[in-house]
Amino acid sequence: AEIFLEKCIVNPRHIEMQVLGDHHGNVIHLFERDCSIQRRHQKLIEIAPSPQLNDQQRAVLGDLAVRAATAVGYQNAGTVEFLLDANNDFYFMEMNTRLQVEHTVTEQITGIDIVREQIRIAAGLPLRYRQDEVQRRGYAMEFRINAEDPKNDFLPSFGRITRYFAPGGPGVRTDGAIYTGYVIPPYYDSLCVKLTIWALTWEELLDRSRRALQDIGVYGVKTTIPYHLEII
Repeated sequence: AEIFLEKCIVNPRHIEMQVLGDHHGNVIHLFERDCSIQRRHQKLIEIAPSPQLNDQQRAVLGDLAVRAATAVGYQNAGTVEFLLDANNDFYFMEMNTRLQVEHTVTEQITGIDIVREQIRIAAGLPLRYRQDEVQRRGYAMEFRINAEDPKNDFLPSFGRITRYFAPGGPGVRTDGAIYTGYVIPPYYDSLCVKLTIWALTWEELLDRSRRALQDIGVYGVKTTIPYHLEII
């Protein structure tokens, strides 16, 4: 008796806006992330800011995200997510009412510690930043290093890590809990470590990303590191 119809958006871009809202009615955005590089609807690489957007689009999306969070009295870190089609039209997809895996790229381009802001909000403190004080600098990219075999249909690869070392150098950040001797169990998500790279220019970001992916060492299990290098 009823039909539910959804618009089909072919080859969309996945653009999300990071927002912060406190208990005093203040809401700001921290610019956008481009999360279009996915496999099986799971994000692989996230970029901030999006190379796809111009400043006018960025301003419109930021305003929409802030208005949406303000309308529901939102209090926390959150993400308002959109799809961008080939005609540069935006569509609201969802809001994630939490901190997301890829928040690191936003922290790198804004210099704002989002986790610290969450704790301040939970304590009832007002936001420390006005919208016009939030600035972005450079580009950042996050790689999700998963324990999967890209050459075998991304089959999960669990077991003991025989050797692990993290890359270093300017603009390189790693977030993870693995170590040499750590055993990756088969019961949970395959994410091992998040590798986040920052640079002042897009070209330098690609160079640093390539070097860091070549430098990181995760031995004993198969990982998506070679796959990320192919994408770069």
